[in-house]
Amino acid sequence: MTKSILLAGAALAVAMIARPAFADPVKVVAAENFYGDVATQVGGGNVAVTSILSNPDDDPHLFEASASTAKALADAKVVIVSGIDYDPWMEKLLSANKAVGRREILVATLAHKKTGDNPHLWYNPATMKAVGNALGVDLAIVDPAHRADYQRGAAAFAASLEPLEAKIADMRKKYAGQPVTASEPVFGYMAELLGLKVHNEKFALAVMNNTEPSASDVAAFENDLKGHKVKVMLYNAQASEPAVKRLVDIAKDQKIPVVGVSETEPADSTYQKWMTDQLDALDKALSGAAS
Repeated sequence: MTKSILLAGAALAVAMIARPAFADPVKVVAAENFYGDVATQVGGGNVAVTSILSNPDDDPHLFEASASTAKALADAKVVIVSGIDYDPWMEKLLSANKAVGRREILVATLAHKKTGDNPHLWYNPATMKAVGNALGVDLAIVDPAHRADYQRGAAAFAASLEPLEAKIADMRKKYAGQPVTASEPVFGYMAELLGLKVHNEKFALAVMNNTEPSASDVAAFENDLKGHKVKVMLYNAQASEPAVKRLVDIAKDQKIPVVGVSETEPADSTYQKWMTDQLDALDKALSGAAS
């Protein structure tokens, strides 16, 4: 995302997304709200979950940690952070504020990813299943009295992903090999699972890494759209770079379906619904039914 101004952390309210069923719940802090959602689904009424980034209208890459973020971490027994430079502010806070007995789930480690890999790890349901399993283990460690509850919660979350996995398998059968293009690699892991052939990866990486795409990369992207060499354009609906907006306009002018994807789970949704809704939109676009 080519943004240069950091959004003040105070402008982002820390969102409480789970209410405890009793007076002394396990405090869980998630850097992003989709991880917080998983924690809520696994922990149920035994946990109180705080998600730092929760507004789908905000660009996560503009976040700057504030005193409220540090305060939220102070009493956390379990913390979930994505890693590989997606939320470096959280990693810095954790390093600066060590806490005895605090469990820290680094999603990149669970996914066997390293710095330089696509950081949008949650677009692979298998990674989220691993997060759910890790939560089941870590919550049981800090709150052994409810171990069985957490084990059931992790198992239920894993089972709840089966319809999503079936949707992915069905779409792969229909669309594997279909050419698409993307303004950023937000949807990258899901596109890989679907077997899509993603064009213009250099352009997408440049935008993600806050660098200017080369003239040749811009020209190649435009050529794909104007030449109808791709079936769909994917774009990050939370970004607003003029260069990307221009490409979206070109795609629309060329009657190429445009599908927005996001980096933050929408309010009043769940991870499962969020992913399914985006897949439904892509399915409609690829099938030629998009208006």
